[in-house]
Amino acid sequence: MLVLITEIFINKLSFLNLFNYITFRAGGATLTALFFSLIVGEIFIRRLKNVQPKGQPIREDGPSDHIIKKSGTPTMGGLLILSSILLATLLWSDLKNIYVWIILLSAFSFGTLGFIDDYIKIANNSSQGLKVSTRIISQIIMSFFIILLIVNSLPPEYSTIINFPFFKNFYLDLGWLFFPIGIFIIIGSANSVNITDGLDGLAIVPVMIVGFSFAFIAYIVGNTIFAEYLQINYIPGSGELVIICGALVGASLGFLWYNAPPAMVFMGDTGSLSMGGILGSLAIIVKHEIVLAIIGGLFVFETVSVIVQILSYKLTGKRVFQMAPLHHHFEKKGWKEPTIVIRFWIIAIVLALLGLATLKIR
Repeated sequence: MLVLITEIFINKLSFLNLFNYITFRAGGATLTALFFSLIVGEIFIRRLKNVQPKGQPIREDGPSDHIIKKSGTPTMGGLLILSSILLATLLWSDLKNIYVWIILLSAFSFGTLGFIDDYIKIANNSSQGLKVSTRIISQIIMSFFIILLIVNSLPPEYSTIINFPFFKNFYLDLGWLFFPIGIFIIIGSANSVNITDGLDGLAIVPVMIVGFSFAFIAYIVGNTIFAEYLQINYIPGSGELVIICGALVGASLGFLWYNAPPAMVFMGDTGSLSMGGILGSLAIIVKHEIVLAIIGGLFVFETVSVIVQILSYKLTGKRVFQMAPLHHHFEKKGWKEPTIVIRFWIIAIVLALLGLATLKIR
């Protein structure tokens, strides 16, 4: 919005040239999302408590102390995150950029699905929300339309390719096969963040780390000089995604203020699915899908732990972990919640550094 306004007055007020710089607007988006979250957060949480007197239903099969410690904590904090991202993005991004609207569509379609899931849980006072089949089918449909928009918006020579990190000019053009793979990436990203969101502050910081990393990647991919130097595909207009990444980081910081142990609010599926959808869509637009699996490796580990646990139990009748996802396994082993959270944050930082290193190691 500010970009459109400055275009009118830029010839009269030279200082408005600042708005032509992506880095300046990304900083503005980050601070806007952060301060909006901090300013309205307490009011928002009080409203949630009024409509959720019992708070988020806690899994009965989860760690026993969760029922005591986390009972009564409201959920749907993702609404605060989404509101902050929307405000900052609309204010600071170039609204003529198609990629901005694709990411917002991804955020709010998955956020809506998460909201419905959270609402059912609260209404029924149960940890069971939407049926798994309904949830997956809905995600497939939403992801298909998102991929369709991305493929039609990207340069034709890049629209259906998958790049491989560590290798120079090594990619595969998958053609129509890119659709199921792209759908898998978005759904996998959304659900892996959702699986990781099981302890106070555990998911929000890795999301912030991945968001910051992809802000860097989007800036390079959208800059002809840097893209050529690093021998990365140049995607015109993708640099504008830095603003959304900044908004995501700012909103995450603001939410962490209230989600830090002991959490005053949970993000719920409203937040985890929407942010996972953002990250998956971002990776596809900037053509760094495999790098997402490295930078977001913590989410991958958590998801794999669930898959391994289910397969092991069905095939052998034995469990590999004391409890899945992985963070609950360490809880069962006696690790304190803050210890697990901080150590997982450290792992997320290391994986982000490894993922960013692939930009140069080619």
